[in-house]
This record gives sequence, structure tokens and C-alpha cells, in this order.
Amino acid sequence: MSSQLQSNIVEILQYRAISQREDTAYIFLQDGENKEIRLTYRELDCQAKAIALELQQLVSPGSRALLVYPYSAGLEFITAFFGCLYGGVVAVPCHPPKNRLTTAEVQSRIMSAGAEVILTDSSSFSKLQTQLSEWGNESLHCLNTDKIKQNKVNHWTKPEITRDTLAFLQYTSGSTGEPKGVMISHGCLMQNQEMLKQAFGHTPDLVGVGWLPLFHDMGLIGNVIQPIYMGAYCVMMSPVSFVQKPIRWLQAISKYRATTSGAPNFAYDLLCDRINPKQIRNLDLSSWDVAFCGAEPVQPSTMAQFGDKFAACGFKSTAFYPCYGMAEATLMITGGDKTQSPTFKYLDQMALEQNKVVICEQTQPGTKTFVSAGYPWLDGQLAICDPDSLKECPPDHIGEIWYSGSSVGQGYWQLPEKTQQTFQASLNDQETKYLRTGDLGFISDGELYITGRLHDVLVFWGLNHYPRHIEQTVEQCHPALKANCGVAFSVEVEGKARLVIAQEIERTHRKSLVMDEVVSAIRWQVFQQHFIDIYGIVLLQPGRMPKTSSGKVQRSACKTKFLDQSLAVYAQWYLENVNSSDVTGLFQRYTNPLTYLQMLSAIARGKLRRAYIWLSQRLN
Repeated sequence: MSSQLQSNIVEILQYRAISQREDTAYIFLQDGENKEIRLTYRELDCQAKAIALELQQLVSPGSRALLVYPYSAGLEFITAFFGCLYGGVVAVPCHPPKNRLTTAEVQSRIMSAGAEVILTDSSSFSKLQTQLSEWGNESLHCLNTDKIKQNKVNHWTKPEITRDTLAFLQYTSGSTGEPKGVMISHGCLMQNQEMLKQAFGHTPDLVGVGWLPLFHDMGLIGNVIQPIYMGAYCVMMSPVSFVQKPIRWLQAISKYRATTSGAPNFAYDLLCDRINPKQIRNLDLSSWDVAFCGAEPVQPSTMAQFGDKFAACGFKSTAFYPCYGMAEATLMITGGDKTQSPTFKYLDQMALEQNKVVICEQTQPGTKTFVSAGYPWLDGQLAICDPDSLKECPPDHIGEIWYSGSSVGQGYWQLPEKTQQTFQASLNDQETKYLRTGDLGFISDGELYITGRLHDVLVFWGLNHYPRHIEQTVEQCHPALKANCGVAFSVEVEGKARLVIAQEIERTHRKSLVMDEVVSAIRWQVFQQHFIDIYGIVLLQPGRMPKTSSGKVQRSACKTKFLDQSLAVYAQWYLENVNSSDVTGLFQRYTNPLTYLQMLSAIARGKLRRAYIWLSQRLN
């Protein structure tokens, strides 16, 4: 029976528990390699009903239940999540409290969601009870789901579920600000599941492999719910297992003949850096049909490097599937045709800095490459809008990406003003309501291209700069700088916006790093590529860059920590005299007097574009 014949994921799982009783739904690799724990559809259904019964006796329908499980308790998290859905309780997935910051996150999530019960496992139960008492939340119910018995599951009563019934709160990752709880209804969930099915070309033969955190939207929607929707199964491991030994991800794909697996861009970079030729010889990646890549701008260099490195073990470059999504839209917004190779556009960089789209040939100097994120599926619609005038942009302009579709969430939990601002935008007073994504991009030949974040755009000398472009330049300056672990942001110094770079160093370079050498390399490359001088460079201790649960750098959090001097600093450098050490001073040190005077004259007459051209010619 097709999943489309059921109206919600609870009905689908019930059907699977009858028609595919002993089929495997999930395999969790406790050691990331060989130590398997399996869960069948029948077992999942029974455990979910047992948890639902306990919840229904404690709280009323619509109450919020916080799910707090360690990374190693993947199957326990899954049964608790479905237990909430079976009980008519709103699940609130949460990061496990492993340190001071994540412990504070749990505390704030309890307050934000108005949670009435916490679900956890035996390894965390006692500690959570103690913490709840310390926080003054000792009256909050705390359930150890490991101890719930299944002897009364026949007494379970299915809750009333409609398309508008709230299924769970998916908190945003916090990569661009304070996390907010997105209200995901059962209707949103079903629509997004069908989008994933069609876009990825999934069938019941789907075999997934994943290591992404299950409390994160990509891990939950893609790796937990999609297999149930399809009647397939997924192999999972802890994200800690992956980070400790990245080859485990590919070994699992090879061993279980996975057809779909993916992660943010940084994970593919990590594999390229950490895996040696001997390890590659033992892999067979020929079954991998969809290698989705999302959650941050997909880099053409990553795709090329990964494709070249793993072609010898059967990886097909056509398997790369750049896509775009966010928690506010349940998960997926756009994706391409899986039977076609990803498409690219080459934009004039100077036009880009003025939010204009000028498409060039690949070989033309001064171009920036962008990867298509595909197009909307089902009833999805896109618009590119001016974030200030809230009017649709001309086709040759970059603007904010607006999205409308049935998978868009109901808004932010208990935040009506932010819901109004983000979820209820309209064009020309039309009835269609759009989600303002906060991302910038353009549409070409019907496909979406992401250029950056609206609130991350930096302006120096009247030109727009995307932080990610600067960060890529920095991480390539010196081998001591760790890839995907740097941020660029601006601070105000003496009334002017100045650029600051915060960059994590590689652990292997802690004792050998020469600060002057690194500073010189970063300053010169950023000046050469972006025409900006740097006010400050802060090198961070290994592993101390603020990141989201999915591995994305948190620019706003890093800037805040920079301003309150709470970053884990390894070494730092600042301009001694800001007024006399700006970009013209750096330019003067590398050019002859005539070129320098030409540039000053152009700047004085407001001809920034001409000054930029002279600069590019001189440096190239």
C-alpha cells in the first residue's frame, strides 16, 4: 500500500508494523562499524505505543515533551519520538547536555517550549533529575524510556490527528541567531516526505546511511522519518563516531550497499582530508545513487575534489545532489533532477558585489562559481525579493529567497511577531504567503542559486562581500588553518566597519605555528582577492569554534564571543593604527606610485569599480 493512502506518519508506521512486521527499520552501529543493534517495524510500533501510554497518563494531548538523549542512544531517541506522535504529544528534540553551553540550551529549551515532561534514557536519567532540581524544575516529569514495559500496549488509543495537528517543534540550528522552535504539523511533515521521495527518486529499495544528529532537521526528517515513509531502512551511527573516524561513514555505505546518504559540505571536505589511498582501496561506493549535500553553500571545489578522490572505488560524480532547505520549511525546499549532473553558473564578481547577476564564461577572469540548488517540488513556489522594499527583484538581480508551499511550518512557537515577519510575507497584497528565508540568491533557467545570507553580507568600500567567500580565501592561506572552521565578520572601530577573521587552527600545528607568517599570508590573500584590509585576526584553539549541532559555524555567536572576549584564543593580531593602516596603505606597499595615485584618484571620484579593475590587473 502506498504511503499516500495514509494521512499521517502514525498511520504509516502502524501499517508497516502489520505488513512488514519483521523487516528491519533501523540499524544502529554502536561502535560506528560492526556492533549492530536492529529495530524492526513491529518492535518500533510496540515501543512507541508503550511510551505513548505513559505520556497519555501524565500529560494532556498537545503538551510538549523534551527529548534528551545522548548521541549513542539513537534507537532510544527514535522510539521516544514516535512515542510522542503516538501519544498526541508534541515532541521537542534537543541537544544532549554534554557541556556548559549545551546544558544551558536544555534549560532554555524547557522554558521556550513550555515542556511538561522530559524523555531520556538510563545513562542520563539521574543527572537530568539532579539538574532539574538545581534549575527549580523538580516538578517536571522525567521519564526513563528504557524502563517502560510493553505489557499494556493493547490499551493504547490512537490520538486524533489532522493535517494541522502539531507533530513536533524543530528548533532552528542557531547558525544565524537565537534558536527558535518551528511548529511542524503532520501535514507539513507528509508533504516534505513526498517531496524527498520524488526528488531523490526513492523506492522501497531505499537503503540509507546517516550519522547526522537525530535532533537536527536533516537527521530527523531524512534519516528517521523518510525510511518509514518508504517502507525501507536506514543504517545510523553517532556523529561522534563519524568525527572520530570519518572513514566509518563510507565503510557503512560500502558494507550495506547504501543508495542514499549525505551531509553538509564540510563532511565531504573532511573525508578528502582524512582518508588515505590504502583506505580507499577497500571501499565500494558504486551503490551510492544520491549523495545529497546541503545546509550550507555547496562548493564546486568540494564536489570536484571528492569526485576525483573516490572515483576509483566506484563513486559516480553524477550522484552529487546539491539541495537547499531549512527547518522553517520542515526540511527540503529545492533539489534538482537526480538523473542529471549538477549545473553551474559563473558570475562576474564585481557585479555580484553590487547584487547584480552577470553570467560569464568559466574561463573569464574575475568570476565566481555557483552550484544550482535545483527547483521547488510539488506545490512549492520561489520568489527573489528586495529585502527592503519587499518587491520582486528583476531577473538580473540578487535578492532574498522567498518560498511558499505546503511544507512550510506554522510559525515560531510562542513568537507571533517573528512569525508574522518570517512566515507571512506577501507580494503585491496577494493571498499567497511566503516564508522569508533570510538567504540571498537568484534564479536562472528555472533553478535556484544561493549566494549568501542576508544578514551576513559585509559592506566595505561600498561593495558587498559574502563572509563565506572571505572564509574560503582565509582557510587556503596556510596549512595550519582548519577548513570550514573560520568566520569573517565586521565590527565598528572609530565609526567605521572593519573586518575581523576568527579562525580555528589544526591541532597538529599548535607547537610549530609562526603567527607573523600566518597573519601576513591571511592579510595579503584577503586583500588580493577581496580588496579589504583586516583589522583583527584571532586564531582559536582546536575544536573551539562555535558551531551548530550540524557542524555549521555560528557567525553571530562567534562575533558575540569576540566582543565579550570569551573566545578560546590561541593567538591574535590587530592593526596598531587603524586610520593609517587601511586598504590604501596595504595597496601602497605592493604597487608603484603611479598605480597608487590612479587608485586614490578613482576612489576620490567615487569610481570604486575602476579602482577595483586597476587593482585586479595589478595583482594578476
